[in-house]
Amino acid sequence: MRFRFCGDLDCPDWVLAEISTLAKISSVKMKLLCVQVLMDLLGEGIDYDKVSKLTADAKFENGDIKASVAVLTFILSSAAKHDVDSESLSSELQQLGLPKEHTTGLCKSYEDKHIALQEKLRESSLRLGRLEVVSWRVDYTLSSSELQEVNEPTVQLCLQTQGAETGHTETTIVSVSADKFRVLLTGEPVMYHKYCYKKSTHMGLES
Repeated sequence: MRFRFCGDLDCPDWVLAEISTLAKISSVKMKLLCVQVLMDLLGEGIDYDKVSKLTADAKFENGDIKASVAVLTFILSSAAKHDVDSESLSSELQQLGLPKEHTTGLCKSYEDKHIALQEKLRESSLRLGRLEVVSWRVDYTLSSSELQEVNEPTVQLCLQTQGAETGHTETTIVSVSADKFRVLLTGEPVMYHKYCYKKSTHMGLES
């Protein structure tokens, strides 16, 4: 069965396994536990002392506490990521076996922080720099005490990119041989054509 809060995929097995763990605490403490998890997701940090006290009545061990925080983190962040409304989330969690009173508390906390959580997730999502300008020139080495071959053209590529985080423009200069530049320009390896030419000549196919 597929669930919207899982991105229209099957619910992960480990989440299913921890649903029964969440059901062991009261609905009131479940809501307070969600508040702590949401604070952590929003960058405010989580108070594990409070979390331990909230789960003390259920006699949670350290592993149970970590598992409960992990499954709530997944549910809340994944629901926000896929823009699931609180009513749909409540229905899906009940289908997975979480008691209605527990889903009510969870979804109320989720609804209160839904927009803020989406904004936070958007801020922390992967960002790539933007390529702004590409320029190039061809240089010829007429003489050199270090190179065995001269008069070979070298292409100087100048790439100007805008940093994803800083927004500042950065300039990178790369030197490549003429053959490598042709590969970048056409997408076809020069050596491949040379190989095909030699092979056809060897087989007597050259016209």
